Amino acid sequence: MNQALVGLGSNVEAPLTQLADAYRRLNTDPNITVETASSVYLSAPLGPKDQPDFYNAAISLHTTMPPEQLLKTLLSTEIKMGRKRLRHWGERCIDLDLLTYDRLVIASPNLVLPHPCAHQRRFVLDPLIELLGKDYFLPGTGTLQSLQAQCAGQAIRVLCDFPR
Repeated sequence: MNQALVGLGSNVEAPLTQLADAYRRLNTDPNITVETASSVYLSAPLGPKDQPDFYNAAISLHTTMPPEQLLKTLLSTEIKMGRKRLRHWGERCIDLDLLTYDRLVIASPNLVLPHPCAHQRRFVLDPLIELLGKDYFLPGTGTLQSLQAQCAGQAIRVLCDFPR
């Protein structure tokens, strides 16, 4: 079994319900076993400012799927949940990002691991620190604690425990 970390985000259509639904959908896939989830964090949108704040979390899971197939499963889950890509970095009912897969570094046309922007986003780093610890080394970048310090100006707060 391979370990993967997935970032979850939502800012419309009952975000906490969307996060819980995504968790349940992934956990019912026969090739995925969700281990644990971080708290839910609230942060301002990075894209257009005329949208609600984002609810973000991360989950740790084990899978028998190769990374490319897991990514396809995440994208398929988004579509099944009603995700519409209306504008770049715009509002969304669900966003599922493959953040890491074991300790692989991949740079292909369809997949980049670790996620190419993970090291620059507190709403990714804080949940990862909760799950992996501050000393975890994100391949190709640095420790989560050092990366978090570089993003100190990004406002974020813990909202609640992950809904199940």
